[in-house]
Order: sequence, then structure tokens, then C-alpha cells
Amino acid sequence: MSTKNLSNQEAYDKLKELAESIDYAMFETNLGARPSHVIPMSTKQCDQEGSLWFLSNKDSDHNSFIHKDKDVQLLYSKPTAMEYMSIYGQAFIYNDLETIKKLYTTSDDAWFNGPTDPNITAIKVVPQEAHYWDTKDGMITTLFKMGLGALTGNKQDLGESGDLDL
Repeated sequence: MSTKNLSNQEAYDKLKELAESIDYAMFETNLGARPSHVIPMSTKQCDQEGSLWFLSNKDSDHNSFIHKDKDVQLLYSKPTAMEYMSIYGQAFIYNDLETIKKLYTTSDDAWFNGPTDPNITAIKVVPQEAHYWDTKDGMITTLFKMGLGALTGNKQDLGESGDLDL
């Protein structure tokens, strides 16, 4: 796997591409505790600044932890495509209806009573550090290349990984 660190627009494009294609992130709060608090959350949007948006219940444990400590970790994983991303950043909770309406879709009806539900909040995660792994060829081709490399002793191009400097 080659290293390709990305910055500026390339970093933003890779972050957006992976966050949207993977969608669900393991959203980790309470980072200083053992165990930390980890839940799956669907990415609602990656905005023009590279911030990631989620919807959440205002009384949830993760909202409570964010109020105490804004540091969060997002872990994206799509093993079938062999795409991964880790983001460390700060989370901010928003209650304004305009933001919530912009992010809300009908699939959120499983959790909330519409975008005007008084218990809904938006969480904005501003990345401070990010790293990605992307094979570009998917799992089957990558496994084939790994096997070929093991048989021939020749190094195979298994994709790229690197830091995202946003």
C-alpha cells in the first residue's frame, strides 16, 4: 500500500467521498474513559468546510458526553470495498430548526417525530486529524493481488493510505 497524504481540495474530496460511500461511522465520545462510549451514526452531510453532520437525541449519552468534552473519534469502515477512515475532531451540538430541517430525511422518522421534534439535535464534527485507507479495487481484487504477491514474491499495488490535511 502506498502512502499518499492529501491536502486542501484533494483531502476534502477524499473525506467527502469516503464519508458518503461508507455512510455509517462508529461515533466515539467520552474518549478519556474506559470504556469510551461508541455508537453507530449515519452521516447526514459533509459540508464545504469538511465538517461532518449527524442527527441525535438531545437526551442521549453521546450528547451528554459532548457537553462535557468536545473531543470525538469517528471510525468509518466498509470492509467489502476495503475503504476505511479515522477522524479525530471536535463536536458541537446545534438546536436550530433550519439546520435540522436541512439534514432531516424520511429515514430519520424511525428515531424522531419529524424535524420539529423537540428532542432532535444536530451534531457538527470539525475534523482536526484524519487518516484513510483505500484499496480502490474492492475486496476480491485486493485479496487476489495479495495472493499473487505471496505466490510471486512481487509487491502488489494494494491501494493507498495517508493523512487528510483539511
